[in-house]
Amino acid sequence: MMLAASMICMSGCSIGKTEVKEVTVYTAVDQIYAEPVFEDFEKETGIKVNAVYDLEANKTTGLTNRLIAEKENPVCDVYWNNEFTQTMLLQDEGLLQPYVSEAAADIPDAYKDADGYWTAFGGRARVMLVNTELLSEEEYPTSIYDLISGKYDAKQIAIAYPMFGTTRTQAAAVYAAVGAEEGRRIFQELADSGVQVVDGNSVTRDIAAAGQAAIGYTDTDDAKGAVEDGKPVTMVFADQEENQMGTLITPNTAAMIAGAPNEENAKVFIDYIVSLDNEKRLIEDGFFDLSVRPGVDAGGLDVIGMKVNLKEVYECLEEASTDMQEIFGDAS
Repeated sequence: MMLAASMICMSGCSIGKTEVKEVTVYTAVDQIYAEPVFEDFEKETGIKVNAVYDLEANKTTGLTNRLIAEKENPVCDVYWNNEFTQTMLLQDEGLLQPYVSEAAADIPDAYKDADGYWTAFGGRARVMLVNTELLSEEEYPTSIYDLISGKYDAKQIAIAYPMFGTTRTQAAAVYAAVGAEEGRRIFQELADSGVQVVDGNSVTRDIAAAGQAAIGYTDTDDAKGAVEDGKPVTMVFADQEENQMGTLITPNTAAMIAGAPNEENAKVFIDYIVSLDNEKRLIEDGFFDLSVRPGVDAGGLDVIGMKVNLKEVYECLEEASTDMQEIFGDAS
């Protein structure tokens, strides 16, 4: 009788209990873009997303520090980052575990970790915003080397301080593509020529749009705003020929956290987030400017990225940053 009662109790205690399928995602992506993705993922998979957004101005660093602090007792399953260098820092710190997603099979190797610790997708690119009232089409630059060729008055060129942001990352990418010695020479000649060095990509955009410079080196998200506002500007991507280095694409990254509490659900989420369908969706939503997959329609933007793995860019970041501070530090 006691055994029967015990079995009834065990059976009764399980009635109504259902396993909650969930995944915890930390993201540096603006909530306005990430939240609809999470909602659709939940509808399609039945897996609840516990989203953690960092609302600080320096989102990526804030989330990186939080993940490092939680290393011994991880809470997060997947980190969806809006860039790649902090993701690689987490890899160096031993906070990521590998997962190779079949949904990323068509993403070029340059945008995937060789061992599967992270996958890059979508993003924005570096671009030269050219004022069409100051330069004719025949005069448009086609390479970063054009900016140090003497073809233009240096004051016609504006760049953001290369010690910060995507201009800093671009310097590291140039170092990775052509070597540190040649990379330093390029930026030293830019500085020596007297180019305008300003506070951020939005300022380079505004200067080019206002005709205070003929060429403003910026990011596609800033440049597209000026084009859509009807300013007399056009976007020119550098080094797009076969024998040239390509232009820097700054993608998002997805990575699974080491010791993820919901590992299997994390894999399902990564498959979803890095898929071509999601990349296209975020392009349509206006968050991504382009795809890392070649040939994907992104409103006419089809950019040849740099022919180096993002890991190589990351490995050049410290040396390039030190050089940029030495070269351009007085300009600040």
